[in-house]
Amino acid sequence: MPNTSIQQLEDVVIKFAGDSGDGMQLTGTQFSNNTALVGNDLSTFPDFPAEIRAPIGTLPGVSGFQLHFSSNRIFTPGDACDVLVAMNAAALKANLKGLKKGGIILANTDGFDAKNLRLANYPEGVNPLEDGSLAAYQVHTMDVTKMTREALKDTTLGMKEKDRAKNMFVLGFLYWLYDRNMESTENFLRDKFSKKPEILESNLKVLHAGYNFAETVEAFSTRFRVEKARMEPGTYRSITGNTALAYGLVAASQKANLPLFLGTYPITPASDILHELSKLKNFGIRTFQAEDEIAGIASAIGASYGGHMGVTTTSGPGVALKGEAMGLAVMLEIPLLIVDIQRGGPSTGLPTKTEQSDLLQAYYGRNGECPMPVISASTPADCFEAIFEAFRIAVQHMTPVIFLSDGYIANGAEPWRFPKAADLPSIQVKFKKGLEEGEEQFLPYHRDENLVRPWAVPGTPGLEHRIGGLEKQNITGNVSYDPENHQLMVKIRQEKVDKIADHIPLQKIELGPEKGKILVLGWGSTYGAIKSAVLELIAEGHEVAHAHLRHLRPFPKNLGEILHSYDQVLIPEINNGQLIKIIRDQYLIDAKGYNKIMGVPITKGELVTKIKEMLA
Repeated sequence: MPNTSIQQLEDVVIKFAGDSGDGMQLTGTQFSNNTALVGNDLSTFPDFPAEIRAPIGTLPGVSGFQLHFSSNRIFTPGDACDVLVAMNAAALKANLKGLKKGGIILANTDGFDAKNLRLANYPEGVNPLEDGSLAAYQVHTMDVTKMTREALKDTTLGMKEKDRAKNMFVLGFLYWLYDRNMESTENFLRDKFSKKPEILESNLKVLHAGYNFAETVEAFSTRFRVEKARMEPGTYRSITGNTALAYGLVAASQKANLPLFLGTYPITPASDILHELSKLKNFGIRTFQAEDEIAGIASAIGASYGGHMGVTTTSGPGVALKGEAMGLAVMLEIPLLIVDIQRGGPSTGLPTKTEQSDLLQAYYGRNGECPMPVISASTPADCFEAIFEAFRIAVQHMTPVIFLSDGYIANGAEPWRFPKAADLPSIQVKFKKGLEEGEEQFLPYHRDENLVRPWAVPGTPGLEHRIGGLEKQNITGNVSYDPENHQLMVKIRQEKVDKIADHIPLQKIELGPEKGKILVLGWGSTYGAIKSAVLELIAEGHEVAHAHLRHLRPFPKNLGEILHSYDQVLIPEINNGQLIKIIRDQYLIDAKGYNKIMGVPITKGELVTKIKEMLA
């Protein structure tokens, strides 16, 4: 066994890449969970193929998982990788441009045979592992498939089943390379395969084989270690955006003492919320997988009408189908949460790729004047607090609320500090219990000072009232075709949403001076890239600031004042320019946009370059 030294690193970016059947998502997730237990700060970016089963070995079939971990605070999965694990030729070809010069390539030679090279569209006779084209990188080859089979030669498993364990070989290798304990993955395997002892033993064997192989390889005389990050004291876990969102819904339901009902239809990348909530029946959560998007939202509206909190989850195509029912909820003025995990569009678009292109749909994508509050999350962990706030607004202002996340946030992971239940604010819910003294009849559209109408549960004596999508007469709620009444009701519904600005926090500057040369204004998943870029520019002495919006409709009351405090405003978005249109319209400022619509996040480096151009 060669002597090895330990080299301390501040941060590392690893990209796991292979065929969609190579288990790269599982490998990346296990390494991420282990990283969280070590105490590093981390950020992940799973990159799924769009096809459920793309042809094996082809570029469209490449599945990737990028992990950035550090002893410092980090906010993105990294612009470029230090290590690329390439299980086949297509994985190398698809991801090489994202590897730093001098970076490490760990290549599975079995994935670079003539067939795999042909499927990855390499010219006849060309093998990048042998032709010198990778001279700028540290290339380490290993026949993962052969060594996995060798480790399992004494088992009765078939060849296909043996080959499924090869991701564990890679994981074991990396655990050795980064000086890690494998206990977390061993426990995971014991839980997952407790009823399949032979598969459990094979995975454990291969995991240890990978670790032991790394220990004996002459090429690796150095191991690496990233120390624990300096983070706020507390109990942490690694969490994805969709899981944090599900937990936030449960917490809000408990704090409001209001039963939660999810009526939904599965769609990428929102389906994990249904999966997560369906496990939490012990909190009184009811989940209903409907036959289509319209039935999903209609059932949620029924739940809210019946005195529960109705939630429906979807992505952009589903929001389009739910549009008429969303208008019904606006007309009824009842609480409802419409959760949109955005993806590349239009139509079916890029189902597994990220985009921020549903903001204008959230604002305007319904017939008639149909205003609804819009809330967005900025990071995976932020989904917990942001959905909690959306829930509060929905029940306290008797309105449907649109919640925007996206595929990057939903599938990405970061450390999340557990909140204590006692530290979460309670959510006050008021039901009308019956006719009060002096009331001769129930007036369902009689409003309080915030223009909020009462919430009356069906079956309450004396509170019988008409519901439906036809225009309501002010105060009485009777059907009305009167033109003056219609104009009045349209104005009231808009004013009710506008008044929510009196009950949300003022906008804060995330970083930088309160006045200066450039404000970078963001929303949603651009948070990490903007924060990282602005931190770098501030360190260089530039007058640059960052503000990030959670409340997109209505905006915080002081937003206009903030925008006018800077010489220039830059709005980066993963769309063709949507928030910028609304900001220009409402505040009459000549904001500049930075738009990237490639199904992947904006990087820190791109923003640093753009901001320096504007400063010049």
